Amino acid sequence: MMRWTPLMFHGFLFNLAISVISMAIGTAAGVLLGLVLIARSAVLSRPAYWFMQIFRNAPWLVLLFFVMDLTPFQFKTPFGLLVLPDWIKATLGLSLPVMANVSEIVRGGILSLPFTQWEAAHSLGLDRGQTLRLVILPQAIKRMLPPWMNLYAILTQSTTLASILGVTEVLTITRNILGAEGRTELLLPFYGYLLLWFLLYCYPIAAYTKHLERRFAVIG
Repeated sequence: MMRWTPLMFHGFLFNLAISVISMAIGTAAGVLLGLVLIARSAVLSRPAYWFMQIFRNAPWLVLLFFVMDLTPFQFKTPFGLLVLPDWIKATLGLSLPVMANVSEIVRGGILSLPFTQWEAAHSLGLDRGQTLRLVILPQAIKRMLPPWMNLYAILTQSTTLASILGVTEVLTITRNILGAEGRTELLLPFYGYLLLWFLLYCYPIAAYTKHLERRFAVIG
């Protein structure tokens, strides 16, 4: 097992890279979608609501296949053909449910604040945009952070789904190692070893999330 550890760890780092990129893309898109969800105009908020519900409730693996099948393998550019690797498609596919869940986190965090905060800001002459930027969001971020961190932990564990699409990440590498060894008694030790890595990475996130919930008095 120690002989294969460097190779497995390289794959594990690739999983973490996919999780970080997916979380960054999903968070950026989710914040924008969350702000649209609280828009006063139903023309904006109603379609955004159903858009969020579709991607929030769809199975993550289905979304991965959705992106994998609909995204072209290559693009024609003025500089030649641009090949889109499978790991990029998987990253984009994982960012879709992240986007939907982050938008709900943003919407819930903003609406959880007392309406008196809006009234107080309005009495100071702030418009809606200034109120969101200067008063509401700085307070809401404290409430958004714990569920956002939980979502990231879930996303990190879900990066192994990319192996089904042919992405060479840690689970794919582990299966290839077991195939090379040809010894069935190594199945449990190797997968347990892999499980330990995810546990050591995700458990501190979960523990710190609990700490933040107590600190900010956020009810999970």
